[in-house]
Amino acid sequence: MAFFGLFGRSPEQAIQKHAARLGNKRAQAQDRWESIKTLREMGNAAAVEALLQRFTYTSDPSITDQEEKEAACEAIIAVGEPALDPIRNFLRKNDTLSWCLRMLRALLEPEAVVGVLLELLDDMDTDYERDPQKKNQVLAILEDTVDPRITDAALRFVDDVNETARFNAVGAVLAQADAEMHRERLLQVLVAEESMRVRARILDGFIQAGWELGEAAADVRKQLPTGYAIDARGKPRGPSRA
Repeated sequence: MAFFGLFGRSPEQAIQKHAARLGNKRAQAQDRWESIKTLREMGNAAAVEALLQRFTYTSDPSITDQEEKEAACEAIIAVGEPALDPIRNFLRKNDTLSWCLRMLRALLEPEAVVGVLLELLDDMDTDYERDPQKKNQVLAILEDTVDPRITDAALRFVDDVNETARFNAVGAVLAQADAEMHRERLLQVLVAEESMRVRARILDGFIQAGWELGEAAADVRKQLPTGYAIDARGKPRGPSRA
């Protein structure tokens, strides 16, 4: 009979116990802290999977919640490369993004982090969904990132059912170095878009880049957001310049 069969739980059973404890918001804080400490000492991919359960809920008081998540995050980062696959798998199945992004940024180069985000987008579509929060968060992060892979990935979402997704997708496209290559596509969106917020976002991008609206100027003029104007050359102007 195996040693653990005689004297206690096997490593797998121990990890299952700690995973269940960390995934239970009603567990005693002291017990969760014990689990975080034990799993950090184990320091393997299975321990990371268990530690990630702590990010599936928010508990009271908020300061304890933050401290536990900080400790779990640090424990996962300490594992190093073996933590990457569990983090990716967790991201696919859960809406928690900010903490996982923090882990990935500590473990990967910026280009590789963008790659993980784009993998997430590949699994998302533009149809209605009950909670598009994760999609919107990913697109919002890409607005502040310059990478040649982002444009094609973000363009798919300029026609998303969700208005915030469209807003963030447009911002992500405009932030890229090759945005001018997609000027005509953005004009199509501008003419067809019903949301004044999205229309203003596109116009702001055109203003910043100094692009003209060309033949689309007449159609755009029919539905300008408040404070915007188009000059005789077909260039849009924002509220401060109107």
